[in-house]
Amino acid sequence: MKIILSSRRRHYVKRLGIFLITVALIVGIAGCEGSCSSTPVQYDLTTSSTAGGDVVISGEGTYADGAIVTMEAVADECYEFVNWTGADVADPYSPITTITMDEAKSITANFALLSYDLTADSTDGGEVTTPGEGTFTYDCGTVVDLVATPDAYYGFVEWTGDVDTIADVYAASTAITMNGDYSITANFILFAGGNGTAENPYQIADWYHLDNVRNYLSSYFIVINDLDSNSIGYTELASETSHEGKGWEPIGSIAVNDAFVGSFDGQGYEICDLFIDRPDESDVGLFGVVEELGVIENVGVVVNGNVTGQDDVGVLVGKNEGTVSNSCSTGNVTGNLNVGGLVGWNFKGTVTDTYSTGNVTGLDNVGGLVGWNTGTMSNSYSTGGVTGNTSVGGLTGKNGGTASNSYATGSVTGDDNVGGLVGKNDNTGTVSNSYSTGSVTGNTHVGGLMGRNQGTESNSFWDTETSGQATSDGGDGKTTAEMQDITTFSGAGWDIITVANPGTRNPSYIWNIVNTVTYPFLSWQPV
Repeated sequence: MKIILSSRRRHYVKRLGIFLITVALIVGIAGCEGSCSSTPVQYDLTTSSTAGGDVVISGEGTYADGAIVTMEAVADECYEFVNWTGADVADPYSPITTITMDEAKSITANFALLSYDLTADSTDGGEVTTPGEGTFTYDCGTVVDLVATPDAYYGFVEWTGDVDTIADVYAASTAITMNGDYSITANFILFAGGNGTAENPYQIADWYHLDNVRNYLSSYFIVINDLDSNSIGYTELASETSHEGKGWEPIGSIAVNDAFVGSFDGQGYEICDLFIDRPDESDVGLFGVVEELGVIENVGVVVNGNVTGQDDVGVLVGKNEGTVSNSCSTGNVTGNLNVGGLVGWNFKGTVTDTYSTGNVTGLDNVGGLVGWNTGTMSNSYSTGGVTGNTSVGGLTGKNGGTASNSYATGSVTGDDNVGGLVGKNDNTGTVSNSYSTGSVTGNTHVGGLMGRNQGTESNSFWDTETSGQATSDGGDGKTTAEMQDITTFSGAGWDIITVANPGTRNPSYIWNIVNTVTYPFLSWQPV
């Protein structure tokens, strides 16, 4: 069917169509702008932290709607992470967590300073006076002063326990840095300090410390000052009234595991006013018995009155199987068998660079330095008078070992086997490069150098004038002038050099001499 519109209606319809087309175009354009050219929604994430750490995140801080961002809270040293605050996160108490970006968010990582406990304690013999004993709490990184104070007669040894951050574990006053929970102990012992090792010997500063050596016979010791009658412990341990009038009790004996086998270094200090009166005891001296591994060095002993014992008696050591060096004694010694100014019996031991100046009295095997030598004796001398019965010598009463580069100047008096240097030189004995000058008096087997020689002697001399002896069973007799002439000794192959005066030393040679003025003297000996 065909619809016929009037001209007026046709005009109306035409205008309506144009309008609809225009609307459609507008709507289309608007729709294109809303979808074809739009960008995604994005949100900002703001992070911060308290003192003690930082926040590490993935990305740059602006994220699309719905993005999941990983965050990590990194604590500085001495701090710890506590929590996240400001916005919801997956786990607010985990240093590594995530956050979902559905809006702009601000988040803070919170940190706290760590604190640690220090527990301080001590062994018997002292206390921790700073900070005290007990448990104390400090912020991480705090440097805490430590002071350990010993009781009387004790010494601080070391700190033990959690000591990695202690500045000096061997110092009584030091500090510890608190980087964790620590438990430490201040250790004390009956010495002025040290721990008894070669690197850190026990320190001896008074008579109590010296007396405690007997409880640590295989340890290392050093003397750090002179000891005398004014030193702590003298009255109780080394005086005429101590030990019921017996005086000092020798360190070490022949009992099993009771000999000294450690190291004792006097460091040039003197132990003075020593008193020993034990006539019914053997192995008597500052040290009773020193076995093979034992070392005594750099010490001087000065006697108050006499050191008295029975057999194996000496000021420094009664019986020596170890090493005695760079040491000396001053004082009188009395005993029966094997009596010496420094060492009673040197039994397979070594005595070198030593001297004795005291008078020695005994019965058999009596010597100014060593009573009976069956070891090695060298570079030593004695000046004291010696009195005995059989085998009596200015340096050693009986020698079955080696005696070399040594001399004696003291008077010697005995009955049988009496010599200015050696009373009797056994068939195993060797004497070389030595001399004597003291007067010699005896009845049988009496000689200026040696009373009886059954062993070997070489390049040794005695002064025929001062000794009063024209003969000797070994050695060459010389006048005083010849004994003070370097050619006498250099011609015999001695290691000797002339020096300008008695106070001058040339240590490149064993012997020194002021030609035509002095007898030879050892280059190491004191002026």
